[in-house]
Amino acid sequence: MEGNVFEQLGLNWKLFLSQAVNFFILLIVLRFFVYKPLLAIIKKRNERIQEGLQKAETADLRLKEVDEIAKNHLKKADQESIEIIKNTQQKAKELAESLQNKAEAYHKELLDQAKLEYQKQQEQAQQLVFLQALELVKKTIVKTVQLDPKHIDDAMVKKAITYIKDEI
Repeated sequence: MEGNVFEQLGLNWKLFLSQAVNFFILLIVLRFFVYKPLLAIIKKRNERIQEGLQKAETADLRLKEVDEIAKNHLKKADQESIEIIKNTQQKAKELAESLQNKAEAYHKELLDQAKLEYQKQQEQAQQLVFLQALELVKKTIVKTVQLDPKHIDDAMVKKAITYIKDEI
């Protein structure tokens, strides 16, 4: 009956058995020579992918740390630059005040020198006027002594002054 069942189904049991043996031999050969090496390659590839993902996560963490460090350095550099600018402005203000004070002192010194020079010129002019007046008085006395006191009148004094004035 069993033979009948195979025959009724259109199967040759010897052929079926030989094909089943061939199939299992092929399955064993493929498993050892193809499936296991292929599975090992896939396993290694998955491991490398996992390793790459872990390295990427580590690199991402380090990148965030470096980014934080860079932000901190930038903040620090900004603060330092602001401090430098403030110091520079303060020094510029102090320098401007110093220069203004020096300019005022120089201006005052120039004014004092001009006053002294003016006083010297005034003194020289007074001395010159005094010398000229002295000379004028001398000449006037000489002219009046030469005249007779009886004949001295206003007209003669005016004449003597005019004469002396013409000489100067």
